[in-house]
Amino acid sequence: MPAAALVSFRLGGPDGVSVVAGQWAWALGQLGWSVRTVAGSGPVDVVVPGLAWPAAADPAPGEVADAVAGCDVVIVENLCSSPLHPAAAAAVAVARRSRPTVLHHYDLPWERDRYLGSGWSPPDDPAWVHVAISDRAAGALAERGIAATVEPLRIDSAWAAAGQRQRTREVLGVAGRERLLLQPTRALARKGVADALALAATAGATFWLTGPAEEGFEPELAAILAESPTRILRGADRHGLSMPDAYAAADGVVVASSWEGFGLPLLEAAVARRPLAVRRYPVAADLERAHGFAWLAVDDGPGLRRAMDHPDPAALDRNESIVRDCFGVHALPGRLAALLETVL
Repeated sequence: MPAAALVSFRLGGPDGVSVVAGQWAWALGQLGWSVRTVAGSGPVDVVVPGLAWPAAADPAPGEVADAVAGCDVVIVENLCSSPLHPAAAAAVAVARRSRPTVLHHYDLPWERDRYLGSGWSPPDDPAWVHVAISDRAAGALAERGIAATVEPLRIDSAWAAAGQRQRTREVLGVAGRERLLLQPTRALARKGVADALALAATAGATFWLTGPAEEGFEPELAAILAESPTRILRGADRHGLSMPDAYAAADGVVVASSWEGFGLPLLEAAVARRPLAVRRYPVAADLERAHGFAWLAVDDGPGLRRAMDHPDPAALDRNESIVRDCFGVHALPGRLAALLETVL
C-alpha cells in the first residue's frame, strides 16, 4: 500500500487548512493510500513541536525527515507557503529536497500586508508539484516562476445535514424568533469583525463569532466588541457544538474579510442553505463572476434582514447547485489521482 504524509503547523481542528487536509486524507484513502498526519500540534499521528506556530523552538535537524520516513509522497499543507514560521518551512524544504512532494498553498506572502516587501517566495524543487486553491493564486505563482495546478476548495454536499438547529439555539440561549447572524471565522484584522457586527446591528440580529482571536488581534477585538450594542456570542468548541450545528442554528452568514485565499464559508453557507452576505474580496469576486452566486453585500443590512426572515428559495437553490456541481468533494479522489501521477 502506498503511503502519504500530510504535514502542517497544526491539523485536526476547525480551521480551513485542517478541514481541507482532512478531505485530502479521505480522498487518498479512497485511492488505496495509507495516510500519516504530521504537525506541530493537534490530534495527529506524529507531533513535531518545532513545526507549530508559535513555537518555543525550531525543528531539530532530521526531525521532519524522521517523521515522514517511509512515505512515498509528502503533502505540505500551507507550511511552506508564507514566512509565518521560516525555520519550519526551511526544515521541511531541506527534508524533501529532490523527493516527491506536493506544496499545497492556501496563503501566499504577497496576499498579506504583513509580508509585503519581505521578498519571500515559496521554495521550489524539480521534484515538487505546487497546488494553488484559486486561479488568481496560480497566476501569481506563475508570475514568480512557479508553475502550479489549481485545486479549489471542496465540500461534501451533505456536510450540513448533521446540524441541530433547535438544540444549538437552546445551548446558546437564542430565542425562537431571535435572528442569529454567524461569522464562522477566526478573529483577525482582515476578517472584518467590526463591519460584520455593524451588519448584525442593522439587520437586527444577534452576532455569533465562532473562532478565537489570533495574530495579536485580541486587544482590538475586545475594543470592537465592547463598543457594539448588539448581543454577541463567542466560540463554538466550548459549547460542544460542531460547525454544522452553527450553520443550522444561524439565520444568516457573513464573510466580511478584506482577503481570503478562497473562503470555505462560501461553500458551507451554500450547502447549509443560509443567505450569505459577502465583502467581494478578489477571490470571492472571481467566483461570483465565474459561477453566478446569489450573495448579498456586506453592508446591506435591510436586505439581509429580509433574507433571514423570508429566505429566497431560488437564490438558495442556485448557490447549493453551483457548489454541488462545481465544488463537490466527490470529485477529489479523481483529481488527486491525476495529481499524484505528475509527482511520482
